[in-house]
Amino acid sequence: MCGSAVNRDNIVNTKQQIRLLIAGSTVPEDPGHAENTLQWLLKLEPDADEALQIAALGHDIDRAVEARKVQRADFTDYDAFKAAHARNSAVILKEIMAECGVAENIMAEVDRLVCLHEVGGDPRADRLKDADAVSYFDVNLPLYYGRMGPEETLRRCVWGYRRLSARMRTVVENMSYEDRALTDLLMRAVREG
Repeated sequence: MCGSAVNRDNIVNTKQQIRLLIAGSTVPEDPGHAENTLQWLLKLEPDADEALQIAALGHDIDRAVEARKVQRADFTDYDAFKAAHARNSAVILKEIMAECGVAENIMAEVDRLVCLHEVGGDPRADRLKDADAVSYFDVNLPLYYGRMGPEETLRRCVWGYRRLSARMRTVVENMSYEDRALTDLLMRAVREG
């Protein structure tokens, strides 16, 4: 996939490979969510380093690899499912980065960040968590609703809202959708969150 070159080219190639893989996801919101999470990360931290940017772009990559995708049905606990999904995405990203010749220190930090992207735990992981969580509301929610229905979407919205920082909760509280039912569902999730 990737050839050997200077580290900057390795990073560019890595991002390109991530985008190509995610473009093939069977989950329709995945490509938009990956790019939107990166955009939110850069709003939160305009000088984000390459490790944070790669983590933002590829944090959900396991959903694009059907044969290796962590299945929700295999878990009774949603948080355990999300933790397994994060670890699996980190493994897939590490394989891509290794193939592209990314430096070990960047690979290690991407691995750490992606493993923490659902829960945070330090300032860098918290920024990634916030970018991911707000992106769900920004781009995923309408497609998720269409696929999963109102009850599951409300549950997912409450879960996602609870993981946001106070700053990003304010952002979500001011969101609205063309479909009034989605805005009403979001406001209910905010009240329950």
